[in-house]
Amino acid sequence: MSTEIQPPVAIKKPEELIIHDDVRVDNYFWMNERDSEEVIAYLEQENAYNEYKTAHTKKFQEDLFEEMKARIKEDDSSVPYKYNGYWYITRYETGKDYPIYTRKKETLEAEEEILFDCNEMAEGASYFHLKGINISPDNKLAAFGLDTLSRRIYTIQIKNLETGEIYPVQIQNTTGGSTWANDNKTLFYTSKDEQTLRSDKIYKHNWGENPENDEVIFHEDDDTFYTFVYKTKSKKFIVVGSTSTLTSEYQIIPADVPDQPLKMIQPRIRGVEYSLAHFENDFYIITNIDDAVNFKLMKTPDTATEKENWEEVLPHREETLLEDIDIFKDYLVISERTNGLNEIRITRWDGNADYYLPFDNETYTAFTSINIDFDTEILRYSYNALTTPLSTVDFNMRTKEKSVVKEQEVLGGEFDKNKYTSERVWATAKDGVKVPISLVYKKGIKMNGENPLLLYGYGSYGATIDPYFSTARLSLLNRGFIYAIAHIRGGEYLGRNWYETGKLLTKRNTFTDFIDCSAYLIEQNYTSSNHLYAMGGSAGGLLMGAVINIAPQLYKAVIAAVPFVDVVTTMLDDTIPLTTGEYDEWGNPNEKEYYEYMKSYSPYDNVIAQEYPNMLVTTGYHDSQVQYWEPAKWVAKLRELKTDQNILLFHTNMDAGHGGASGRFEALKEVAEEYAFLLDFEGINQ
Repeated sequence: MSTEIQPPVAIKKPEELIIHDDVRVDNYFWMNERDSEEVIAYLEQENAYNEYKTAHTKKFQEDLFEEMKARIKEDDSSVPYKYNGYWYITRYETGKDYPIYTRKKETLEAEEEILFDCNEMAEGASYFHLKGINISPDNKLAAFGLDTLSRRIYTIQIKNLETGEIYPVQIQNTTGGSTWANDNKTLFYTSKDEQTLRSDKIYKHNWGENPENDEVIFHEDDDTFYTFVYKTKSKKFIVVGSTSTLTSEYQIIPADVPDQPLKMIQPRIRGVEYSLAHFENDFYIITNIDDAVNFKLMKTPDTATEKENWEEVLPHREETLLEDIDIFKDYLVISERTNGLNEIRITRWDGNADYYLPFDNETYTAFTSINIDFDTEILRYSYNALTTPLSTVDFNMRTKEKSVVKEQEVLGGEFDKNKYTSERVWATAKDGVKVPISLVYKKGIKMNGENPLLLYGYGSYGATIDPYFSTARLSLLNRGFIYAIAHIRGGEYLGRNWYETGKLLTKRNTFTDFIDCSAYLIEQNYTSSNHLYAMGGSAGGLLMGAVINIAPQLYKAVIAAVPFVDVVTTMLDDTIPLTTGEYDEWGNPNEKEYYEYMKSYSPYDNVIAQEYPNMLVTTGYHDSQVQYWEPAKWVAKLRELKTDQNILLFHTNMDAGHGGASGRFEALKEVAEEYAFLLDFEGINQ
């Protein structure tokens, strides 16, 4: 006779947390003792309970994984692009998890040169990520960053592309990115604070010398900012940037004379954001200066860069968010967003052309791709939609002819985009604001309130979750699910104000928008509370935690991935990665007003004795962005207080960090786990 495994019960060790004459008692504060035997034992108990409760879905998870994997072209390769005399191609081989980075000299018919075979390099590592490949101007050296722990701390190394040797010199604690000056020997890179992981220093490394002698050329000592370095597309300047949530600042060094001191573009002014592109003898500046909430485009000579010299190129528009630009010799391409939709606008510098690329639906995503050269008429952009796989297009800006250079293949012979339909609908929030929702589902399903529906949300940092195509998602759609994205406040889907009214002291709008979208979908008979599922990760996990405290009755089940749920305690601890840089997003709880507001919605602080939906909570033990103990404490408190018999599962990946597993198919195992959890409630197991 088998014994029923009971849900783990965590030990309570009351810890009083006192600030602003307010006492919070945290019974599970002890869980932040990373690597303590007690903590590991608790996480392992939760993992064992999760295994036990999902044992009946294991075969289905494997089937889902194989089904999703079978849609992916294994021997795939990227669209080649030419840079400095070489064509660069990233390709995959059948049965292998990691990319192979290659190049060919001058023509695509030339012999392939393998720069990095990540499959060989990753052997024996449970996690592997190579990033920031940076080729010297003479094409002889490649700097690159490696992370084998998944805490987003990279070691930079240099490879000799003529001999194939990877030099033993290692530059530790970096972001992984780097930039060569034009002399082929000076390398600029960004280092991270070992504890907070804030990118805080720019170093100059002289090739061939000991990194211990590297010179700090800039130290960002304001702990709400982070810093980075890159070279302009014109190759004329090395740029050192500093940004916070609200403010930015840039300094430059001529790329030909890397030992010159930094020259300031425009000193930081709190609340003023700007970014740079360089062409000929001018900087083009996207900025919100002078209350340009949705940003405008200005330019200034590269010899006179202070704001007094900035001249307007494109004015600010109330209805349109300016997101990015691509500069060409004869053309300026503008990426903007109106009424939630991406638009690509093409103008000629001489004024003889000004038009938009035509897109014919409301649930698509379009963005400019890799455009290396100034002197070309070809714009490369990418397009996909909820029902349409990703395609990469080369567009002739003069003749308006387009050539699809690559379309994502969906293998298996079953996918036909005409079998699916998508739409955008608008829910009314409690304050009367209209909130858009993008939906996709199989044609022919009846809107009778019986359809399972997965509603996804994020709603923080101004990050917009655009409608995108997913081959994995087909495994839900083909089993009768509707998939929906709630474009809630806190993102920038409807412009900069959409973000401003979903942060700081208006953060609750993010949560109530999601709840109002949920209620609308039930009202309109897309689904019912017995078939409505919700999902979010990271700050979207905070969204899930807040929503189920306020309106748990709306949902059958909720998935919270790497959730940021212990908001007050984390934001009071400035030793935790990211905390200080987040004050302009959430507020600084050392100030009483922000403390009280934050405490009013922080999921962990607001768990009460009530019924909660079924839940799956996932995290990575090495997560640098949301520490593992946040979901661990939250789950322990939910187990203690919830009054229902619903399932609560907690799975910690003991090898992974914030992005989950590293192999290209490993991540699908996590998706299969999530989908099997959802489908199980609908009685679907095949």
